[in-house]
Amino acid sequence: MSEQDRIRWDAAYADRESGAVPALPQAFAGYVDEFPVAGTALDVACGPGLGSVWLARRGLRVWGVDVSAVAIAQARQLAADHGVAERCRFDVADLDGGLPEGAPVDVILCHRFRDPGLYRALAARLAPGGILAICVLSEVGGALGRFRADPGELREQFAQLSVIAEHEGDGEAWLLARAAS
Repeated sequence: MSEQDRIRWDAAYADRESGAVPALPQAFAGYVDEFPVAGTALDVACGPGLGSVWLARRGLRVWGVDVSAVAIAQARQLAADHGVAERCRFDVADLDGGLPEGAPVDVILCHRFRDPGLYRALAARLAPGGILAICVLSEVGGALGRFRADPGELREQFAQLSVIAEHEGDGEAWLLARAAS
């Protein structure tokens, strides 16, 4: 990611009001019971850590990565405020260089970040029986653009996983899927 993009994301997060409540992204709210209560998670492009802290409060050990140092600082503070700092690790990472190295995880959460070049690495990082929860902007019911998924993109790219639920429409596409055990 260019330095200009990093600066733009830092500014965007700096302008957001604090007081946000940790939560699973709305796309997955109806599937809370699919998420484990123990194990490890990777939150890709975690932003201010809302999903990460929700997962940690659920009982997982979470590693959140984001390009924005401002967002990472907010995530660390949110984890401390909710008493789960010991279960959370947050690092600045430029995902243009690929997914950071690490062990397989039980959950991968990727909300509103799309990089088809990472799809293979995301699937490979799942532990047996692990859950992938990915939500991206979509051309289906939305504008066209390089940051938006093509129709059917998530199902096609994650065909090796067992789909639990999925949706495309209103400019958003999401997939909740499980790796083979």
